[in-house]
Amino acid sequence: MIEELARINFIDFGSPLHSAIVAPYILHYGTEDQKCRWLPKLATGELVGAIAMTEPDAGSDLQGIRTSARRHGDFYSLNGQKVFITNGQLANLIIVVAKTDPAAGGRGISLICVETDEVVGFRRGRNLEKIGLKAQDTSELFFDDVRVPATNLIGTEINRGFLQLKEQLPQ
Repeated sequence: MIEELARINFIDFGSPLHSAIVAPYILHYGTEDQKCRWLPKLATGELVGAIAMTEPDAGSDLQGIRTSARRHGDFYSLNGQKVFITNGQLANLIIVVAKTDPAAGGRGISLICVETDEVVGFRRGRNLEKIGLKAQDTSELFFDDVRVPATNLIGTEINRGFLQLKEQLPQ
């Protein structure tokens, strides 16, 4: 899809991010249930994907992020802020990079999916101005005690997020 859109010089929503970055995290690390639940909807466009890594005070230094995810029984509570998020205004499935063990530095990071249509406490901030690619929104996102099911942790092991990011981001 990305190659065909490029051939006609179609500048759309962040479909390269949606298809070539978000979906592979689910494909490579997701549980079978996560793959069955999210990948078909990403393929049809029913879900628009984003990945929320960068933060106002940490930038792209993932070890310096402050967004936290604390486990409470069968759910996680997410708190924090993200910035410069492609598809942030449109996305309804966001992979959030969060600290699940703040004392462990980079080894205490996990990836947790937030289905924005189904949660309370999630807010979209400004659609940030930029020079080009106007159709691809770049946004601020806010998570205020957002409760997501524990089954939304990408994969089955907590604190694997930094390794997952290191393996997939080079592409």
